[in-house]
Amino acid sequence: MSESCHSRHFTWLMKSCFPNPQQHHHPQPQPQPQPLHLPISHHTTISSLPDDLLLECLSRVSSSSLPSVSLVCRRWSHLLSSSALYDLRRRNASIYHTVFVFSVTDSGLFAATLRFGHAYSWRTNFIPAGDCGEGFRGPLSHSRISAIGRGIYIIGRREMVRYDAWTGAVTARAGMVFPRKKFAAAMVAGRIYVAGGAARTSALEEYDPVSDKWSVVAEAPRRRYGCIGAAVDGVVYVIGGLKIGASESEVVPLAAGAEAHVYASSMDLYDVEARGWLRSRAVPSGGCVVAACATGGFVYVLTSHAVELSFWRFDARRKAAGGGGGFGEWCRMKSPPLPAQVRLDSSVRFSCVSVGDAVALIQVTGCIDDLLRRSGRSTRGLKEGLVLIYDAAAGEWSRGPDLPEVIRRAACVSVEC
Repeated sequence: MSESCHSRHFTWLMKSCFPNPQQHHHPQPQPQPQPLHLPISHHTTISSLPDDLLLECLSRVSSSSLPSVSLVCRRWSHLLSSSALYDLRRRNASIYHTVFVFSVTDSGLFAATLRFGHAYSWRTNFIPAGDCGEGFRGPLSHSRISAIGRGIYIIGRREMVRYDAWTGAVTARAGMVFPRKKFAAAMVAGRIYVAGGAARTSALEEYDPVSDKWSVVAEAPRRRYGCIGAAVDGVVYVIGGLKIGASESEVVPLAAGAEAHVYASSMDLYDVEARGWLRSRAVPSGGCVVAACATGGFVYVLTSHAVELSFWRFDARRKAAGGGGGFGEWCRMKSPPLPAQVRLDSSVRFSCVSVGDAVALIQVTGCIDDLLRRSGRSTRGLKEGLVLIYDAAAGEWSRGPDLPEVIRRAACVSVEC
């Protein structure tokens, strides 16, 4: 990659931003006592622009061209990574809510994107295994994904990679202090927090992307496996899962059935600023939390019961005007349009991600029709890769485009990019 660029690399950008120096203009003569003669440059190039003007130009480049922009020269690649460009693109309404779904095969990493506000269809990108770093050779069901800006962090048991949502570049990052699988992960104030998924520790870890280091910041009150993470107003929510190991805070042991119920339908809340745990909250109807995410000051959870699926909203607005709103209140919402009396098992898994004020419920493993078929019921055309969208303002569900067939046993995240 060269240190500077030449105008021939992106003639389309030159034509759109600058006049052609070969075109001579002949203005009408006007009487002037002393005409002012300014030097005219006949060799204007993109590389001669100051950073602020170049950033202004790059902020108007279409998202599909950004991967090519990063390859022009080191200067452009550096500017593309700056927060100033991200802010400019947001100001120019060039930032969109986008769902990313990742799936790993022996040959490499598949990344499917669904951009809201544009053509409502999935686009798929493939990264060969040699460019993905070590450790991501199997399903992502044990891993978790979190996003900081346009950086998507795929966190594995012992390793982590960063996927650039603009360029598609994959770079290795530091792994967690303790190996984990099926843990909770959430982002607060530009840092990632993980908890659960480890039998030998209750540690809550924090990742600083600037220093590329993990550190232990607290001990969780309960050790969970298969839990889900979310964050609202500076609070990390560790949701659902099963008991794994023993926590120091548990003085009186519970019966096995009671333990499963308490863990599967409860949440542990960690206040990042206060560096302390808040009182645990549980879903009113119990059940097993199978998917969760946060948006608009609320935490949304999908729970599975013996005979039904239910959808709940938890008011997490601690810092809202007027004394924090209804913090801690649960409200049952309209259930997703799935067959009645269906209990999800380990063969079917959903992932829940926030998309602006909406919630996307994505079936990343298994098939609802298979569950119906095994119970002797008629199928409903609910194949693998089902996508349902919940409009939080209208309180209604709609069906989105199914995942591409190459995306299976996947992990999801929502990014503004």
